[in-house]
Amino acid sequence: MDYLDDFSVEELQDPLDNVEEKKPTQRLLAAIAYKDGLTQTELAEWYGVQRRTIYSWLKRLDTDESLEQAVVDDHRSGRKRKTSEKEQKEFEEMVHESPEEVGFDASAWTPSLVQQSLDETYGVEYSIPSCRRLLKEAGLRFQKPRRTAVESEAEEQEAFREELEKSGGRWTPQ
Repeated sequence: MDYLDDFSVEELQDPLDNVEEKKPTQRLLAAIAYKDGLTQTELAEWYGVQRRTIYSWLKRLDTDESLEQAVVDDHRSGRKRKTSEKEQKEFEEMVHESPEEVGFDASAWTPSLVQQSLDETYGVEYSIPSCRRLLKEAGLRFQKPRRTAVESEAEEQEAFREELEKSGGRWTPQ
């Protein structure tokens, strides 16, 4: 590749101190290894990517931007939220209360309960993984129920099993 002829290995090593993310670091290291004589095919095997990806990593250095900027991806905003900011805040406040206080027959928030609540309250449909993400973004964390001692009474064991079936775990404030 002709355009890497403009850079020395030292020039490619200098920005390594200033990049913090994994991908930009990989891209710079791949460029350095390429300058040191490794082929694109060898680099692709080394990094576990397609040869075309290595080509793209090296090609992006052919720019007027600094090397530090050239190896970093542009910001991607992602998909627009299904709920407004106001609805999102209302949701976050709601999940910090118990589901019983909000009118659900459940002792703890679960992704499926959040899914149902969002559909009923705002008329939006979310997948279960998205509901988990929303709970996490609301500042909750998943706590798996702990097993009780084997010596506990049969009634307590049955109560535990019922609670486990009902909640599947708890999302609690962090």
